[in-house]
Amino acid sequence: MSVDKAYKELIKGKKGKKVIVGIVDSGVDINHEDLKGVIWTNPKEIAGNGIDDDKNGYIDDIHGWNFLGDAVHEQLEMTRIVKKGPGTPDYERAKSELEKERAELTGIKPQYDMISQANEGIKKHLNKDTYTIEDLKAIKTDNSELIRNKTIMTQIGGMIGEGFVEKFQEEYDHVISSLNYNLNVEFDGRKIVGDNPDDLNDTKYGNNNVIGPEPNEAKHGTHVAGIVAQVRGNGLGGDGVTNNAQIMTLRAVPNGDEYDKDIALAIRYAVDNGAKVINGSFGKYFSQHKEWVMDAIKYAESKDVLVVIAAGNESYDLDVTNKYPNDTYDGSPEYAKNVLIIGALSPSYGSKVIADFSNYGKNNVDIYAPGDEIYATTPLNSYEYLQGTSMASPNVAGVATLIRSYYPKLTAVQVKQIIMESGTPLKNQVVIGEDKHKANFADASKSGRIVNAYNALLLAAKMSKK
Repeated sequence: MSVDKAYKELIKGKKGKKVIVGIVDSGVDINHEDLKGVIWTNPKEIAGNGIDDDKNGYIDDIHGWNFLGDAVHEQLEMTRIVKKGPGTPDYERAKSELEKERAELTGIKPQYDMISQANEGIKKHLNKDTYTIEDLKAIKTDNSELIRNKTIMTQIGGMIGEGFVEKFQEEYDHVISSLNYNLNVEFDGRKIVGDNPDDLNDTKYGNNNVIGPEPNEAKHGTHVAGIVAQVRGNGLGGDGVTNNAQIMTLRAVPNGDEYDKDIALAIRYAVDNGAKVINGSFGKYFSQHKEWVMDAIKYAESKDVLVVIAAGNESYDLDVTNKYPNDTYDGSPEYAKNVLIIGALSPSYGSKVIADFSNYGKNNVDIYAPGDEIYATTPLNSYEYLQGTSMASPNVAGVATLIRSYYPKLTAVQVKQIIMESGTPLKNQVVIGEDKHKANFADASKSGRIVNAYNALLLAAKMSKK
């Protein structure tokens, strides 16, 4: 994205304006060594006095708001639809997809259980939580169970490669979590929150713990926040895209699908409390109250706030498949002009430049940004490489923040236009979609471009003079 070049040649010596960036996500570790200096603090609220000092409806909202309270796990939206029963909009499609996904995971679970058992056996034998192929090779034993465990995990290591213990555990946790929570019609994660998620006027819920009840569950949001704003040049972790962000945390994305109500209220909170850029690295393919989120995005547009949203990671053509939220559905005209939908790039140029998981769309994805092997903050002062359009979106939100910091008179709509027009165009063919077909890069998004911070700041300078 030519970020370092922009700092060296265009920003050096300039003093930008602080820009509040709303991170609507799973929570952010606001105590992280590389983030605590860039966390937004509500100037109108007195910490810990139990009073809604600024009378915005949220008590002691010092760094944002947690719309999930102590809830961590949630159903997918299609599971909620099936739970409501026949007659609910999209019921048949939701039921079909739910049954298919449950059958797939139920089918592979016995094999995963066997591998997990072997993994735990090796850990116990080695007396450590992780290990390498070399550790496995070094095991000499006549114990038949240990030989079996060694054989199984050696095969897994050969298939997955480096970090195979952690990667398998992550996949296994996903299977268990999906069956127990996401795809479980009987599960009710909202009971912990205590509100009615189908009543937008029921707003007295949540709390001010923006990290959430379990710091590790804030991994996604902490990584997203770091991509935007982890401190530059301090020798810790990576460098954020922008040096002038204040991160406002809106915890609204659980382990499962977000509720439309939480997203709508989080966007409105960010707008009302001064955010000029909002990042949304989340999404789903069913929505029961999409109009609530649409209205919130239109409200953001009316208040000159840019909303940047991840395109999604299912390799879908968004011109064919609706993803929520977006700024258009079913081929209709865009209902708002302040939204950017971001696809993900891999670290490879050529035909594989678009990440193999990224959604795409000539009309419904606006532009691409790096989204694979992105190094940023994770909870408890750690750092990791993660991938997803979730990582591409905050890269763009960071560039938008740079523009709004150094050229504050430009509107959200102008910032969107600058990012779209200043990107680097690619003319080559790329591999995209579930079927891995070939297409021109120019036809995989509306702009046919890659975000470029350097070019964006040059165009911003030109446009601001006008």
